[in-house]
Amino acid sequence: MVSGVGEAVEAFGSGRPVMIFDSAFREGETDLLWPATSATPEVIRKLRKDCGGLLFLAIGDEVGEIFGLPWLQDLHSNEDLVKGNPVLGHLATNDLQYDTRSAFTLSLNHRETYTGITDNDRALTTRRFGELAGEVLSADLSKSEAISALGSEFRTPGHIPVCRESPGGLISRQGHTELAVAIARLAGVVPCTIGAEMLEPDGDGALSLNNAINYAKLNRIPMITGDEISAAFDEKD
Repeated sequence: MVSGVGEAVEAFGSGRPVMIFDSAFREGETDLLWPATSATPEVIRKLRKDCGGLLFLAIGDEVGEIFGLPWLQDLHSNEDLVKGNPVLGHLATNDLQYDTRSAFTLSLNHRETYTGITDNDRALTTRRFGELAGEVLSADLSKSEAISALGSEFRTPGHIPVCRESPGGLISRQGHTELAVAIARLAGVVPCTIGAEMLEPDGDGALSLNNAINYAKLNRIPMITGDEISAAFDEKD
């Protein structure tokens, strides 16, 4: 396997974190990532304190499909919805500087959370979503049964923003969502990954590549690039 990726895959498959730098030609950002099923209050606290960016849950396209989770960009541009809510027409996502499409779908809270924002609450929402996704994917459930199972445990809006992988994964889009799902696929775990973008301490920019590398070394976290992940998929195929 491509240099560095093997170590990252082994770590992720064991429930430990990895760091992924997308590309200097895209967003130039590094994400700190864990398998969703490994989310604990300590993991959420680490993401919150050490990253500074948005906590997000990246899910495989097949997870979004079985649960019927729509892309917000599609939902917000729906003709009937825009007609009833004209402000959506003025807020259309048509000027992204780094992509042509947003990966965001619905935000969730587990029904057993209180406000949903505490480390305990966000860990429960994240971990249980990953577990449920794994249960549903391994069972012979219909889409309606899967959606019912989701609704019995989760509600929206919530405090965990969910991002859905583009159909085709890295072949169609090389965003943070696809990269986060890709490391889960390579590691053979449920394609659901919790993570956050790493910012400089002053919050005015993405954590520099050198500072990200130093953080990875200090915390003994495998760090790889988007190109390395893509090459690993090419090698596997």
